[in-house]
Amino acid sequence: MIKNITDEMSSLVFKMKDLINSDIEDIKAAKHEKLLDRNDQKQDCMDKIIDLRQNLNNELVKKMQEGIDINIYREDVDLLEKELTELHILNAKLASIVLPIQQMYKDIVDELTNQNGGNIIEIKV
Repeated sequence: MIKNITDEMSSLVFKMKDLINSDIEDIKAAKHEKLLDRNDQKQDCMDKIIDLRQNLNNELVKKMQEGIDINIYREDVDLLEKELTELHILNAKLASIVLPIQQMYKDIVDELTNQNGGNIIEIKV
């Protein structure tokens, strides 16, 4: 059961890495609309990873209570931890690209708002 959980989590982490790499490539190619297409997939993967992490913890506790040395799962868990760390680093790379773009758009909106006396759209009655 533990091996199945770690394998499924690894598969989801791989999928997340692929989705994030696609996001990075689309940002570089200025295909920003494609980012939205993957948001639901990424959220789904994250939710599943969180659920599986809880299942993994529960299974490890159960094995310990049964008197089983959980170190037999050490290699799988260590590999999963390494993959999650790589995912975290990749996600930080995506954030370092997205956040400046987000700030640029915010600055443009703020500048337009200031130039128009606090209103982007002038309403005439």
